[in-house]
Order: sequence, then structure tokens, then C-alpha cells
Amino acid sequence: MTGPMTEPRIDPAPRPITEATAPLERQLSSRDHIEIEDRYGAHNYLPLDVVVHRAEGIWVWDVEGRKYMDFLAAYSAVNQGHNHPRIVQAMVEQLGRVALTSRAFRNDQASLFGQELCELTGFARALPMNSGAEAIETAIKAIRKWAYTVKGVATDRAEILVFNQNFHGRTTTIVGFSSDQQYKDGFGPFAPGFTLLPFGDAEAVERAMNPNVAAILVEPIQGEGGIIVPPEGFLRRLRELCDEHNALLVLDEIQSGLGRTGKLFAFEHEAIRPDAVAIGKALSGGLYPISAFLADDEVMNVFTPGDHGSTYGGNPLAGAVGRAALRVIVEEELVERSATLGAYALKRLQALDSPHIVEVRGKGLWIGIELNTHARPFCEALQAQGLLCKETHDNVIRIAPPLVISREDLDWALEKIETVLR
Repeated sequence: MTGPMTEPRIDPAPRPITEATAPLERQLSSRDHIEIEDRYGAHNYLPLDVVVHRAEGIWVWDVEGRKYMDFLAAYSAVNQGHNHPRIVQAMVEQLGRVALTSRAFRNDQASLFGQELCELTGFARALPMNSGAEAIETAIKAIRKWAYTVKGVATDRAEILVFNQNFHGRTTTIVGFSSDQQYKDGFGPFAPGFTLLPFGDAEAVERAMNPNVAAILVEPIQGEGGIIVPPEGFLRRLRELCDEHNALLVLDEIQSGLGRTGKLFAFEHEAIRPDAVAIGKALSGGLYPISAFLADDEVMNVFTPGDHGSTYGGNPLAGAVGRAALRVIVEEELVERSATLGAYALKRLQALDSPHIVEVRGKGLWIGIELNTHARPFCEALQAQGLLCKETHDNVIRIAPPLVISREDLDWALEKIETVLR
């Protein structure tokens, strides 16, 4: 790595420590917090050594007041930017009324959230949950019950086709069909009923189709896998195969959806319509865990009272936050911004002459820079320049800034990347 290194920008007016907050912020340094976390936290993460204290828009500040641009957006959870004022206002106002009722009772936000979500996405029904993994577990249950009650697959014989390098969550069922051995080691035995296939290989999918196949579950672009974009026509062929074999096409758009790729959903790039979609992340603008499973009546109506549920799923606070988050995406034209700025960033990065780069790929403001070496040192170098990125699959720098980013700020970030990678 070459190029001059600069210190991250310092916020000229850091938020003052008030008497109320002083006991919580008693001059602890970043190093202090790191040591405390290492002492008391589980060691299941390997974060960059930046300790974020506050955030706004595309920027975060550490406990010393150093300012960084967030180029990861919490894996697409803060597409609307950190602490978007409209979403924060909706959250605060709802907190003043009621936050949780459980689904033992109805509430006046779940109904409107479901209506607005379905009208925006075009699906007939929504089943709100909390985490992305819960949305995928909901999808798996819906797929299997549909297979037995609608398609007529013999009991416990339903098969779901999945793909190498997939990432759908961290539950034991989900990691059981991962191709990443680390995700599986020590957590078995795993649930049967999943068949792993090469991502992007439509012929392999065609060969795998049989009367017991209930669905194909796929990310339209693999995020954790390294921003892997399948060959053009792959999703269209999956749609055709599902139609031919009376199987469901279910897409995981938890990271790729809600504007990240320059479309509301990544499947729109191939002009198809899946039977069901799992969404999350940006569904709350990063303020609250919200996910949802979207489908039409044929799939969603397999659920009857008592089949599935969640204490927090569809709670009034989630409904109010989700409604505001969706309106920000639409009214501030974040999908269009991602398409325009993403095409610009991709073209510029693909033109970068670097001995370290193998490939630059992506759609919208979701780009992977694959290197011929470990990506972590480059992410650390970018941190030193005031830009926060994160490696995935060891050799890919994942780029996913909040969609509210301006062209000027994007240029600033791209200059840092170009400097570090040359």
C-alpha cells in the first residue's frame, strides 16, 4: 500500500458531555472500551478498532471525537443514513404512546405498516418479524407447509434448493445449509431438506429439479459472499424452472432490497417477480430490528392462527418506524440516487489501476473490490484515512455507503480508496 496517510477529520464541535451523561462517559478512551469489551464480551466478532459514540447521516464519531465516513451502512440497515430525523421523530412520537402490545391484541400501526408495505412492494400480504434470520425461518416454514398442503409433496420430503456461498442468517437451520464450514463447525446436527448448488449455474438447478422441490431460495446478489452478481438471465431462468416444476421462487432481499442496488428490489434488474421475498435491514432505517416475509395469498394463507408468531413482530413501535423508513426511501428518491451514484462509483473503481485488484463488481451503491491478498490491512488503512469499510470472505472490500450520500462526499471516499489501493 502506498500513498499519504492522513488523520481522520476531527469534529469541530463535538456533542458536549452533559451532567446527566458524564457518569457514562467518564473519559474512557477507545482503548479502554476495547479492553472492556474483550474482557466481558463474547469473542465472536473481529471489528475494526473504532469505538463509535454517535452518528448522523453518513458520518460517525468515535469517543475521542474523530470523524469517519461510514461506507458499510450496517450491512444496508442504514440506507437512509444514521438517525434520519424523520424516522427518529416517528420513533419518539410512538414511544410516547405505546411501544409493545404483543400480537395478543391488535394495534393501529401494524395494520397501516402492512398496508403501506404491500402497496409499495406489490405483494398481497406481509408477515412482520424482527431479524433477517427470522424472516428466512418464516420463509422456510411457509415453503414447507405450502409444499405439503398445496403442491402435495409427501410429508417431510420437501426439498429447498440453495446455493454455495449463501448467507441467510445464523440460526442452526440456516447455517446447516451454508457452504462455509466455519458457520457450521460445532453446531450440528442440522436439519435436512436442503440441496446446495453452484451459484449462477442455471443448468445445475435444472438438473436438480424433481417433484419434491418445493422452492428455490436465493439471494439475487450475494452480499456476505463478496457482492457476487450472477450471470445475466440467471434469475429469469430460475423463474422459468419454478414455473415449469410448480415450485416457489423465494428471494432473500434483506441486504439487497429497499434501494441498495439501484432498484427497490434487486430482482427488478431482470424484470421478474418472485413468489415471496424476505426483507429487513433498511426496513427500519437502522433504528430498530424489523424484518418481514412478503408473499401473495397462495403462499401466505398456509399459515393459520398458532402456526407462527413473534412477541415483538409487528409491534406498534416497529410499525411506526417502518412506515417512516419506507416513506424516506420513496420521497427522498434513494433508489434513484443509488442507481446514479452507484453507476458512477463502479465505473470509477473499475478504471482504477492497482496491482492488488482482481475484480470490481456490483450494482447500485453496493460494490465489492476483490483483491489478490487479504483485505483487512486495506480496511485498516482506510480507517486511518477516515473511511470505514469492512472485509468479507477475507479478500473482498465491501462498499455500501448510506444511500443519502452526496456526490461530493462520494468523491472524497473514492479518492481515499484510490490512494490506498494504488
